Amino acid sequence: MPQVSVVTIQPQRAPIVSELPGRVDAVRDAQIRSRVTGIVQKITFEQGGDVKENQLLFKIDPAPYKAAYDQATAQLKQAQANLFSAKLLADRYAPLVKANAVSKQEYDNAVASYRQADAAVAAAKAAQDNAAINLGYTDVTSPITGRIGKPLVTEGALVEATSATQMAIVQQLDPIYVDFTQSTAELASLRRAFASGQLQQIGKDTARATIVLEDGTEYGQPGKLLFTGITVDPSTGQVNLRAEVPNPDGILLPGMYVRVRLEQGVDDKALMVPQQALQRTADGMQSLMLVKDNKIEQLPVTTGGAIKNEWVVTSGLKAGDVVVVEGFQKIRPGAPVQVSEWNKGNKGGAAAPGAQPPAQPGAKPAEPAPQPGAKPAEPAQQDKAAGQKS
Repeated sequence: MPQVSVVTIQPQRAPIVSELPGRVDAVRDAQIRSRVTGIVQKITFEQGGDVKENQLLFKIDPAPYKAAYDQATAQLKQAQANLFSAKLLADRYAPLVKANAVSKQEYDNAVASYRQADAAVAAAKAAQDNAAINLGYTDVTSPITGRIGKPLVTEGALVEATSATQMAIVQQLDPIYVDFTQSTAELASLRRAFASGQLQQIGKDTARATIVLEDGTEYGQPGKLLFTGITVDPSTGQVNLRAEVPNPDGILLPGMYVRVRLEQGVDDKALMVPQQALQRTADGMQSLMLVKDNKIEQLPVTTGGAIKNEWVVTSGLKAGDVVVVEGFQKIRPGAPVQVSEWNKGNKGGAAAPGAQPPAQPGAKPAEPAPQPGAKPAEPAQQDKAAGQKS
């Protein structure tokens, strides 16, 4: 008689997890562009390395901008000298016009010249500031702290302010965003379950996101859900979501494909089975093998999400059912079987032969141990066993 390993299904508390496809995106993506026209003299960063905010990245030839700044400085000094002269004349005429020593018109002209000189100083100061700004733009610095890629220009290349030549890209990678989508049907189903009390909501703005990498391993740093989109993409029927994930070691890179396990609620009465217990029928449906009265019965089921190594069964299964986990090779619906409890901790999941007491499965077929629900041994076998004991 075939032997199978089974588990008895009991309700348990389990999170409601949605596994959704997503893409990694940088929190900030800064394009380094030239703001003045000139020749690149020096590249001062290591490509692919980390850079700090305001760190020097490129040096553009400053000679023409230094000359323009010096010229603006000289014009400012000339305007300041004219202002000094105009102010002295206006101050000198002020008491004279009261004594009628100079005409009112001459005094007014002196005051007007003073104000014009003052305006000329302000204009010259603005021109000097503009020249200083352009001179400062010859030092191309990083606006953010992050990781820089390869330089997009070489030393000796001409960069232009009119076209804002792109020189490099700096991306902030810690923390990092993961953008993913969820169907409106799933969201509607969750809302109905929350409203009916079937599920308990974790709490507003507390949904936890676990990142699954392309090789199937879980990323070690948990993320948090930032927002759920308020509009639906009409072409896909999906809602956009975004999670923020710590990335201190730079494992997650922009553009990387990942999967996001999003915990959105809790089911206090979840029915879960080991993943290896779930079978696929020829028509693609899901089913479980149950043991009833020591015989195999095939049960069609539907499943929700996966939690670690177990499937959450949403319909078809009930508490107290005995589900076959191992030993499918020699069984079929209606066949009688011997059962033993499945040992989850053992390699392969089944109880190891010899690991149980002699009366458990693994003993010789002539002396099977009585199992729950099994038929009693034939009288001849009982007499034989009694004779052996005596």
